[in-house]
Amino acid sequence: MIYLDNAATTWPKPRGTAAAIAEVLSARGANPGRGSYRMAELSSETVYQCRSHAAEFFGAKSPEYVIFTPSCTHAINYALKGVLSAGDHVIISDMEHNAVTRPVMQLAKRGVQFSVAHVHECDPDATVSEFRRKMRVNTKLIFCTHASNVFGIKLPVEQIGDLAKRNGLLFGVDCAQSAGTADLDLRRLKADYLCMPAHKGLYGIMGLGLLVIGSDKRLNTVIEGGTGSLSGINTQPDFLPDRLESGTLNVPAIAALDVGMSFIGSVGRERLEQHEMGLIRKAYDAIAAMPDCELYTARPQSETHVPLLSFNIKGIASDEAAVRLGENEIAVRAGLHCAGEAHRAMGTQSTGTVRICPSVFTSGEEIDRFITVLGDIVTGK
Repeated sequence: MIYLDNAATTWPKPRGTAAAIAEVLSARGANPGRGSYRMAELSSETVYQCRSHAAEFFGAKSPEYVIFTPSCTHAINYALKGVLSAGDHVIISDMEHNAVTRPVMQLAKRGVQFSVAHVHECDPDATVSEFRRKMRVNTKLIFCTHASNVFGIKLPVEQIGDLAKRNGLLFGVDCAQSAGTADLDLRRLKADYLCMPAHKGLYGIMGLGLLVIGSDKRLNTVIEGGTGSLSGINTQPDFLPDRLESGTLNVPAIAALDVGMSFIGSVGRERLEQHEMGLIRKAYDAIAAMPDCELYTARPQSETHVPLLSFNIKGIASDEAAVRLGENEIAVRAGLHCAGEAHRAMGTQSTGTVRICPSVFTSGEEIDRFITVLGDIVTGK
């Protein structure tokens, strides 16, 4: 199978991932932070090692500012709902995934106000101006995606971070489609919150997300419960990471994430991004040359896009095109990709799109095969 659905989850995983998970299950399977015996200590060691690695990877002040969550969606909810309350105003973009838009809509029912800033592809100054125009006296937070999961369009998060800081606002970023390939440093981005999944560009597995905190402003809790600390009191601990990490952590997924980050370090983020971008440009150029195919963005460039793209075949529904590709052992995703706001912005809300996204494990020959099969579908439709 040629797997081009890496924007949903990367596959395959790096060598050593399965062994790290097996090691946890066989020798480090105790509950971390809940016991003083050797296996519990080993489990805690696994968690701390990954937490420290992630702090270095994303420029956090110290390991306790890395919060493990059940998913990127949970991390986003923790950031949004931990900051905003009735009367506050938040600005998001029109490229957001439902992981952002749905929590914001729920918060709106509780009296939080929001505005949506339009993203101008390949024009960072115009995009920043859109965010600036949406600011109000009660704006408390700007929260936006780093890159659209549908169209690959990058937002100028460094400039948006500067805008937020100059105006005394908090700034959060959904890094679901950029973590792993982009250089995400909290300090450079002037970000207070980075949210991401382990299972996409970080080459971990499902069931784990990260909330990396760059602010000393205390987040309100969304989930409370057992932390293994201060067990004699009925209120949530005030200190990180315990304040935001109730319940048992997903230690096997944490071990896998550590392998994924080490793998990225060994390959090099820049080299990885160049490989994937080269493949997506090859696919883009071939699709652009097919008269009955529609593309929705400019040719991907590292400064303005991440390596994924959406397209459609005229006269064939996006889900039907995906089925036909699947019949030829090519795995893609079709539809709205959990991002209705982005489709409305791009005018594809009634059709959806076919999306492809390579990974470091995708070869040029596999992209060639995809192009050949797509061409056969287009000419034989």
